[in-house]
Amino acid sequence: MGIATLPARAAPVDDYIRSEMRKMGIPGLSIVVIRDRKIVKIAGYGSANLETRTPATPDSIYKIASLSKPFIASAILDLAADRKIGLDDRISQHLTGTPDSWKDITIRQVLTHTSGIPRDPNDYRPYQEQKPMAVIASAYTLPLSFQPGEKFLYSNVGYYILAQIIENATGAPWEGFVAARVFKPAGLQVTRPLTAAIVPDRAAGYDQVDGRLVNAENWIASRPSAAFLSSVRDLARWDIFLDEQRSRSPAFWEQTRTLPMLPNGRTGQYGLGWYVETYLGHARIHHDGQYPGFRSTWERFEDDKLTIIILTNSGQAPVESLALKVAGFYVPALVAPTFNTGVNLPTSSVASGSPVTIGFTLRAGKAAPKSVLELEIWDSENKAVYKQIKSGQDFAAGEDRRIDFQWTPAKPGKYWINLGIYGPKFTPSYAWSEHIGTLTVN
Repeated sequence: MGIATLPARAAPVDDYIRSEMRKMGIPGLSIVVIRDRKIVKIAGYGSANLETRTPATPDSIYKIASLSKPFIASAILDLAADRKIGLDDRISQHLTGTPDSWKDITIRQVLTHTSGIPRDPNDYRPYQEQKPMAVIASAYTLPLSFQPGEKFLYSNVGYYILAQIIENATGAPWEGFVAARVFKPAGLQVTRPLTAAIVPDRAAGYDQVDGRLVNAENWIASRPSAAFLSSVRDLARWDIFLDEQRSRSPAFWEQTRTLPMLPNGRTGQYGLGWYVETYLGHARIHHDGQYPGFRSTWERFEDDKLTIIILTNSGQAPVESLALKVAGFYVPALVAPTFNTGVNLPTSSVASGSPVTIGFTLRAGKAAPKSVLELEIWDSENKAVYKQIKSGQDFAAGEDRRIDFQWTPAKPGKYWINLGIYGPKFTPSYAWSEHIGTLTVN
């Protein structure tokens, strides 16, 4: 399928992305921007491989991690359209050996992460291939986190279950079914399962340790919850295909955007394979993914006919925030509140001593009511060791605010201070300040 391309948006977007990459130590990044089914920008920045000095391009291939979930969900919807399964079937109709506690869980609840099944399995081995059923069986012994349908809990195990249901319903490997029924109709050319085989244009993944880039762990397992490799050019093909399908069959595709109703009268936040939310009053469909050395995000504003897709070979890149900022270059109403942020903290502390006060001075560029602040403290291996959240923060335009957090360090080391500023209900990201300060604990 051919893709129509318009002249790329000029320097402001490029300057912004390059500036953020320098500040955050992102080695490589690829982006595509789609407006009304046409590519208006597609580019690569930095390096796909630092050792070979290979530049990142629109055709660089990245691990997309949990951005794979919408592909699995689309395959399930195809099976439902074929009447080989029903979305409200109990999963026990399609799996063997399910425990009694799972007997009322439906396929729809698995798709929407409201099943109560825990996030991760006991027996996931990222360095070797595993059949979905082996991983699912290891979760049978785990208690449910809540009664099915009661609330939202993101579950990777659930998407193993969906892959196994595909295999049981079709009698074929789930990867082959997804390729035939999802990739091929959309004209995808390079999207494929994770593999140890040589893949041309594959980007190398990097993480930061002690402020330096290192090669990331190489997870090769073809896990259904984070299964695929892809490029921004290929993902653009799928975005355009989905929009065309939505126009032809609006009722069918609308169900992917329908949120589950929870017993407390509220709706969930995840439809059939996608998060469904609003951003500054605009309808927002999105998903992201994270693997060692890689992050990905897909932001779609359907009323604005705008999609931003970013893939990076950085395990720490705040891709969601980057994509939302890029959206503001194309739709002025999507420009997020800006924040000037300063941090006040001692240069050192003592482990297991008195609490440390970490103070932030914030100035909002425009009003940002009911904002959420999240303090994250990372150790020298970039692992989060502490998080604290302050909700319901009302910022007036141009107002200076001092907000303090308290933290008692448990052990010596060097720690990085990070601050996220979000809209109501913790979504989405207005600003993310990574490594805004450091603290040495003796």
